[in-house]
Amino acid sequence: MGSAPGSGYADQVVRPSPAEDRELHGQVALLLSTRDQRYTAQRRQIVRALAKLGRPATIGELVEAANGVPLSTAYRNLSILGEANVVRRVGGADGFTRFELAEQLSGQHHHHHVVCESCGLVIDAAASPALEAALAETARAIAKANGFDVTEHRLELVGRCTSCRDAAAS
Repeated sequence: MGSAPGSGYADQVVRPSPAEDRELHGQVALLLSTRDQRYTAQRRQIVRALAKLGRPATIGELVEAANGVPLSTAYRNLSILGEANVVRRVGGADGFTRFELAEQLSGQHHHHHVVCESCGLVIDAAASPALEAALAETARAIAKANGFDVTEHRLELVGRCTSCRDAAAS
């Protein structure tokens, strides 16, 4: 993980309990089965790596954390996991897509992201109930005005992290 873009999380590792791990894998298997997909060992390794990392991760970080899963296999399986609503793509300002477990699987409440435009660091950020209500109302109004059916909303705040800001000031 050392030199990967946005790897400012090197020490942040989440370790789910065995019961949480079993529940997570059961839910993933069910989601995949609704798409006529199997929960293969490689998909399990990817899900386990995402749960362990506990944050949006680049493909490089995932391959490193999911020991033995080749890059091409990881991409192919992330696509299938995304279609089954197991994994969600998160854009990074550095051109690297990141992946995280879907909120219903991660145990996290609905959240947004703060993205560093310099190093690509992506941090989960919770919004206040008042902001969430305002975002939902705004989404409904925009959807109505444009004939859309909005199913979710995402907010990304883009700027510079503390490390990049301090480095630029030096």
